[in-house]
Amino acid sequence: MRRKNEPEAGPAPAGPPLSSQAPPRAPPQPHYGSDQNCPAKAGRSSTACRKRPRWRQPPPPGTEATPLPQPGAPPQRELASGRGRGRGFERESPHRPAYPVLLPRFKLERRGVRAEVVLRFLLQPPSSRKAQVAARADTHAHTRWPSRAASDPALWRRPAAPPPWVGGRSQGEREARAGAAPAVGRTPPRRHVCPGSGGAVVVAELLWLGPVEVERRLWRPGTPDGGAPAPRRPGPPAPADQRLEPQLPLRPRALSPASSSFPGTKAGMGGGVRALLHQGFGDSAWLSSGQLGPRESVNSFPPAELLFRPETSGANENPAVATGESRVHCSYLEKKLLLVFIFDLFLHRYTSNSPSYHIFSTRSTIKLEYEGPSFSEWSVPGTCSVKNKSSPQTELRCSSPGIHTIKPLVVGPDSEEERSLSVESSHICFLWYYRVITLFHSYTQIIVTWIHDPENVDPDELLQIAQEPSPNSRILTKELATLGQQPIIFTPLKKNIYYPDSKMKNGTWHISLPMSIDDVIKQIKGNQVAFQDCFISDIIFLLTFPLLTMPEIPGLLPITSPRGSQLITFQSSCILSSVVVVAEMETFQTNDSFRTWTRIRVPPHILTDDERHNVSRVSLSWDGIFFLINGILYIRTFTAFTRLGTNYNLPSRGITGITARKWCWVKYTTKNNQTSVVTVWTENELYLGYLSLKFVKLIATEKLKSFLNISPTDTLTIHNVAYLSHPLELALLLSYCTTCTINKKIYMVIYNEDTQQWTKQDFALDVTSDTFLSAQFLYSAFPDVLLWDKHRIYYCYQNFTEIGIIETPTEFGNLSRLSQNSTIHEIFIDYYGNVVVKMENNIMFYFKANIRNALKLHVWINSTLKSSTSMTTSGLMYFIYVFENGTVRPQEYPLRLEAESVTFNIKEKCPYVAFLNNIFSVFYFLDKGQNVSIWTQIVYPENVGLYIVVESYGPNILQQKDQVHYEIALGHCTKTMAITFFQTINYEAVDDYFKLQQENTGLLLIHIRPSASARMCPIAQKVFQIAAGCDPSKRIAVKGFNKECLQHDFYYNIEKSYLRNKPSKNLRVKYNWKEYGCPLRLDFGAKFHPEIQLYDENGYVEDVEVNFIVWEIHGRNDYSFNNTMKKSGCLNEAQTWKSMIELNKHLPLEEVWGPENYKHCFSYAIGKPGDLNQPYEIINKSNYNHLVWPVDHSGMYVFRVKILDPNYSFCTLTAIFAIETFGMIPSPSGYLVAALLFLLMLLFFSILVLSYFHYMRVYKQYIYEMLNKDEKK
Repeated sequence: MRRKNEPEAGPAPAGPPLSSQAPPRAPPQPHYGSDQNCPAKAGRSSTACRKRPRWRQPPPPGTEATPLPQPGAPPQRELASGRGRGRGFERESPHRPAYPVLLPRFKLERRGVRAEVVLRFLLQPPSSRKAQVAARADTHAHTRWPSRAASDPALWRRPAAPPPWVGGRSQGEREARAGAAPAVGRTPPRRHVCPGSGGAVVVAELLWLGPVEVERRLWRPGTPDGGAPAPRRPGPPAPADQRLEPQLPLRPRALSPASSSFPGTKAGMGGGVRALLHQGFGDSAWLSSGQLGPRESVNSFPPAELLFRPETSGANENPAVATGESRVHCSYLEKKLLLVFIFDLFLHRYTSNSPSYHIFSTRSTIKLEYEGPSFSEWSVPGTCSVKNKSSPQTELRCSSPGIHTIKPLVVGPDSEEERSLSVESSHICFLWYYRVITLFHSYTQIIVTWIHDPENVDPDELLQIAQEPSPNSRILTKELATLGQQPIIFTPLKKNIYYPDSKMKNGTWHISLPMSIDDVIKQIKGNQVAFQDCFISDIIFLLTFPLLTMPEIPGLLPITSPRGSQLITFQSSCILSSVVVVAEMETFQTNDSFRTWTRIRVPPHILTDDERHNVSRVSLSWDGIFFLINGILYIRTFTAFTRLGTNYNLPSRGITGITARKWCWVKYTTKNNQTSVVTVWTENELYLGYLSLKFVKLIATEKLKSFLNISPTDTLTIHNVAYLSHPLELALLLSYCTTCTINKKIYMVIYNEDTQQWTKQDFALDVTSDTFLSAQFLYSAFPDVLLWDKHRIYYCYQNFTEIGIIETPTEFGNLSRLSQNSTIHEIFIDYYGNVVVKMENNIMFYFKANIRNALKLHVWINSTLKSSTSMTTSGLMYFIYVFENGTVRPQEYPLRLEAESVTFNIKEKCPYVAFLNNIFSVFYFLDKGQNVSIWTQIVYPENVGLYIVVESYGPNILQQKDQVHYEIALGHCTKTMAITFFQTINYEAVDDYFKLQQENTGLLLIHIRPSASARMCPIAQKVFQIAAGCDPSKRIAVKGFNKECLQHDFYYNIEKSYLRNKPSKNLRVKYNWKEYGCPLRLDFGAKFHPEIQLYDENGYVEDVEVNFIVWEIHGRNDYSFNNTMKKSGCLNEAQTWKSMIELNKHLPLEEVWGPENYKHCFSYAIGKPGDLNQPYEIINKSNYNHLVWPVDHSGMYVFRVKILDPNYSFCTLTAIFAIETFGMIPSPSGYLVAALLFLLMLLFFSILVLSYFHYMRVYKQYIYEMLNKDEKK
């Protein structure tokens, strides 16, 4: 669809070849501007020809000397009809619009030599259609100098004054500065008239770069919309030998203040862009003529410009010496020398000392910056004060909160756009500052934190490189610590809390944290302590396991994107500070959001020079950095640069793309062991990549044809691939065509890695055969996606029920027409639903998720600067700038403030006042018998009629119960909705327990949002997961066991008669302290009732009250239970270990009995009658069933406990505990007793015999002594 009287956007009509219409050459003309008394052999730039400076030469004969208008001068003529009112111009009167001054730059290139020219246009009324140009050139080699004329109005206010860089101390200095370029000469002003332009006159004065033929690309004002070209102004006709007819027909493109597409000063073009040229330059139809070369050589220039080539008589003649009014033809460029306009954006920015503009209040110092020429002063409201009103860089303070309009005033007509800054009144004045100390030997990280005031800090603290607090920060920290301030670190993902050390050290707190790769989000929180009515704001930051950057090794070569291409950026999904940027001179990598960075280079002799400079895609994973070059995939690791081919199960050539996940889910469940981290594809095959460089072919287009019911003879190729916000799904854009010459159709299919199923979406888009669509899914429950080509953005909302084009106030969604015919470079989407569309010339558009129209943002970046967008660790947007000297610099971008400014100008309001909820986590587990309950509330003005929308995406496995409470008071309505998600499946005594579990487990994404929203609304959407299934962090433990005990090597024997399977010999067991834990010692007469407790990642959850079973893992069965089946209330015989082993002889002991085959005994319909006096071997918390130990021996028992209730958990919950009994003396062996008795008897008789002999010896001695005494007497 096109507007009435607007030309179609098709290709320009082709004309005959340039050579067939080449006009006759004019005879040689004298070189005006040179001294006629110069020696014949003297060069034009020699000192012999400098008696009369060339910039003071009189104009050549026959040239009309038209004075340049002074800055700020009123226009020479005004519109009588009043057309153009309301087009964004600041009016001098209610009926007479003013016309802006156009100040573009253009450069001259030839074999490394560049000239930078500053032009000044005065747009005159359509009746005269004049454009006057004063030009100055700056010539140099390979490096573009900042044009002084672009910032110094004095240079073009006095056209007779020489540019300071043309004059010099000597000819040698000028030649050295020009990089050995040809000698620079001066040309007089020359007047050209382009036929069919309605009398547009271009007066140009350029520096001559030697004997070369010049072709010029200058701007020609058009005619009003729908109007015919104005007649040529009166005057003598140009000489016949200088009339050049157009070689290519031009498509008329109106450009006047009355034109609807003419650039305005506010919403029209924005940021001071003052030109919109003829449509068509850069279009594929024109490029196909081959006269401009590859697209990369011109993609940085604004499209749709006219070409003017002055008539010359030869290559050795100065091309700008023709006198009089010469005709120039409006054709395409055919020579190697290129002179083009580069329209600089006149822009102004602002910054704040607070990181990420976190504090932007009446207490903040706002630093203003203007970039561009003609600056006069700042226009600010009376409630704000400026430090230096006439300085382009100054400071602003606003004493009252509200919306304050800030605008730079320029010399000349009022042409600068204004910003509406939202300044708050807040008691948040201070921030936490932190730095990290990594201790690898203990795998801990120490957070050193203190308090700082952003308005009174040292530069190191502003740059976030400070190692210790500044004096002001140290004093402030100690004052607040005296008042009771103390920080803690809270982790929202795992809900852990870490406290600082007991004492402060030099005005800082030290908090120790374990290194983690999954609990990466940290939040520093403090007490509610005020100092001079100011509080401290909590901060959220990302802290991962320390990451290493790839070293820069001498001798390696750079790897880059093609010359003239835009930046290629990839950001890690879960480590937002890790980014890779591929530029046309280097590849850069960072792990701290480009506070520091390194260059990624490759070894020589692996890639050719052309291959090294032809990176088309880049991706990042734990394995390394992937590069796609000429259809071949490479990976750069810390140690090597490797080509991935058939040895990695990938095609050796023909790879068309690689992508990785955009959104991060730290926790999610999957029925498979792993999910892919990257996706690689060719035109006909799709591969999934996993960690450790494992690639698996997923599908080919031949199978997709049968899935989509497409004829085998038709063409179906993989157009693009993108991951959804769902952590287990990815989408394929498929290109389908039959003849594939004009149009093709884009289909979309989604693959779920968990269920391994393909789903065709209700989506089909007709595009031209040469169109390429990029895709990016929003952070939402449904697969909401944005698709874009070079000019438009297509949206698919609400699970493909709402499909269309993102609209704009004008041009029917064609963003290129609103951005000087630039094309879309990239789209930034964050977790809050903000969408920023960045064009190649750095113009940006803004909208939000579920919003169908975009607004143009204020200009923030110069159009010539290479930039890309990324996300900070706080989830906010920032820019990455890559400069020509090979350096990188990040810059924070106040997206919230900029969005509020542009929406304030159109008076857009949010339909609701507040949207609240109690969803504090992005992931919830739903186990058997549990539910997830949340509430959400919306407050909105009366009679608006809003409601709360709850959307779920995933398998239909949960039931939902809603309860809405409604209130109305003081003109506002409040709706509160309580939502409960639950399951009611009974898993007991089913035929296939595991199949039923598999059917009722899965991952759901829940999205809660208001029924209507707007760009001005705060964070409205809330997306979270509910996983029905087993929580891997769940575990059970037996209460009452110590975790610390004296461990030693311990072996024990189990008597073979005590074992269940009756082996032939005793069993020797080594006690495993790590697995079994510390044993509990019990007297053999003490009964033991296990009490089971449930734990998860956050600690203790509850006492388990359901049924469970225990068994000795080594096969002992010399224990029993105190309860019988009859005493427990069984009506039929209950299950026992003996009966279950008989039924499942083919299974190991730990699998013969469990929740999958459990049947209770409390019903006559279940089981069969039997002996109810048997021990009841099932235990729970309330049945008082105990373990009973044997009284004739003691022993060591290692038990495993398992939850038996099938409706308790999706997990198989087990635990191990050990019991050691004591108190009974074991009965001795008979052999040992007999041996002991024998020894005792032997000892007795031995003593008896010895005593006899001893007695006899004593007796004999006594008798002998008595006899001797009698004889002596």
